[in-house]
Amino acid sequence: MHIPSLKNQVSPEEWALRVDLAACYRLVAMYGMSDLIFTHISAKLPDSVSGDSPQFLINPYGLMFDEITASSLIRIDMAGNQITPSEFHVNRAGFVIHSTIHDARHDAVCVLHTHSRAGVAVSAQKAGVLPISQQATLLMSSLGYHDYEGLAVHDDERARLKADMGSSNYMVLRNHGLLTVGKTVADAFLAMYFLESTCQIQISAQAGGELSMVPQKVLDGVETAMRLQQAQGSAGLLAWPALLRRLDRLNPGYDA
Repeated sequence: MHIPSLKNQVSPEEWALRVDLAACYRLVAMYGMSDLIFTHISAKLPDSVSGDSPQFLINPYGLMFDEITASSLIRIDMAGNQITPSEFHVNRAGFVIHSTIHDARHDAVCVLHTHSRAGVAVSAQKAGVLPISQQATLLMSSLGYHDYEGLAVHDDERARLKADMGSSNYMVLRNHGLLTVGKTVADAFLAMYFLESTCQIQISAQAGGELSMVPQKVLDGVETAMRLQQAQGSAGLLAWPALLRRLDRLNPGYDA
């Protein structure tokens, strides 16, 4: 399959975002969080590129995550109209979820949604994410939940999805999967990496003996500790160059 390069047909800003988003798709596949051609990762274009009406990039429906390239990503507007000519189309459920979050959260440059086995397993548990690991403590203060309403193809779900997301950076879609947002693609990926790890640890721990919960007084101090830790910079941006180097070694070509 050959998709012509768009590198010289889009602005440098859009191309840089395309490269990061394509890398994110491949990293999600590399870390075992993809679901064949299903689920989506989107990135909102800056106003200087999209103009007054917000537009974002999303995957062509039909490609595996580990074959996504910067040029294969489809640019769409908030009404779902495809701006980028493509032989592929955009999945309706992906458009509804991602356009809703982008519309509600202007700070969310990237929205990442998965159907991983551990994520869906925890999403099916009444108690949701449990405070049993350091990974869990890092995200519980910014974690939301959204009840399952079937395939996300109906516009009337948008208002409830917006309300449940609120200002959270992590969300458990009950009986469905996981969702994270970030000010950069790197931040959204790292958020999902920690949320996925949290779910994997929880499912593994529940197969053993009695669980030990992190005390509330420790949970109350996590936000302050995280601010101190992030004083040197975003954890996502710190990890991103190393992740790209690993991707260049193991699955190059995302920047085509």
